[in-house]
Amino acid sequence: MVRVIAGLWRWRRNPLRRTTDLLEAWVALAAVALMVPGGVLAGLAVGGVAKDALLRSVRTQAQERHRVWATADRALPHASLDPDSETSSGRNAHRRVEAHWTGRDGSGHSGRVAAPHAVRIGERFRIWTDDRGRVVPRPMDAGTAGAHAVLAGLAAAGVAAGAVEGGRRLAVRRLLTCRYQRWEREWERAGQDWGRAGAGS
Repeated sequence: MVRVIAGLWRWRRNPLRRTTDLLEAWVALAAVALMVPGGVLAGLAVGGVAKDALLRSVRTQAQERHRVWATADRALPHASLDPDSETSSGRNAHRRVEAHWTGRDGSGHSGRVAAPHAVRIGERFRIWTDDRGRVVPRPMDAGTAGAHAVLAGLAAAGVAAGAVEGGRRLAVRRLLTCRYQRWEREWERAGQDWGRAGAGS
């Protein structure tokens, strides 16, 4: 952004200002004009789509995930932590237990689960399961969905601004190439008389 603003200064009247300098200023102005509203619109659009999708997921998870009672059968040592379990984490490693529970459909289940707090053998605690009684993570809430949507919108705004800045840099590079080619041609013409007395007079 700093380079974009710096490019706008090339509009200042200066006897040494070249056409490419003026074009670079116009490119910088166009980049600013696209970057700000474009980034905002991209962020709002992606954030809105993400929020709708996430809220649908919230509603679906609320319908498909249920809290049931589980009974602790035995505590598990830390080494028994299942790294593939969706519910495992370093925070609840000391709360892993072997437990049994009844799914919402009436089916019996048992397995390794993470208790919400340190439990004793035979103590009951709540876990989240799907319609078949399989342990699943707790459903997403609307607040979390909104936060993820905001992050998605910010990321989209950043990507849009980055794309505009990338286009500006490509255009400026092209202008520099044209400028250097013009210099080369001028040097070739000047080089024919270089060092001669009275050359250029």
